[in-house]
Amino acid sequence: MANSNIRKVKTTDLELKDRLVAIKRVTKVTKGGRTFSFAAIVVVGDESGIVGHGLGKAGEVTTAISKGVEDAKKNLYKIPIHRGTIPHRQVAKYGGANVLIIPASHGTGVKAGGAMRAVLESVGITDVLAKSKGSSNPHNLVKATMKALMELRSVHTVAEQRGISLDRVFNG
Repeated sequence: MANSNIRKVKTTDLELKDRLVAIKRVTKVTKGGRTFSFAAIVVVGDESGIVGHGLGKAGEVTTAISKGVEDAKKNLYKIPIHRGTIPHRQVAKYGGANVLIIPASHGTGVKAGGAMRAVLESVGITDVLAKSKGSSNPHNLVKATMKALMELRSVHTVAEQRGISLDRVFNG
């Protein structure tokens, strides 16, 4: 379930960068023989809190990638980032993929692998620790990572819900 402070974003006036997460050749067996096509999963983001993912399928690699980018631009979300990292620890599961994302201090870098790294860098997170458990399927990893990011609560939301100042959120 998406959090109330996460909202869909329109693509107007955004400088989006796309990252190819995975591409695979798929085969359809017909009476006339095998038909090959390609499926590409793509992540787009502006590296300042907006990210989306998409899937494109086509007979050629470049067409599949461009379709994936167009699909990703239709599903953009605003993610709360605090000083280059996430506001709090988050766990999510999608299919067989489990992800754990932990905030890190400045200078740590993005300690994540493969599909998770592409999503986290596209959001604009510069310092984070991430671990994927279970399935290594890139489709499910991207969706689990997106689910975890969409469940994050911003610092302002936490302060408002608790009825305290921003300083007290960090200092107890």
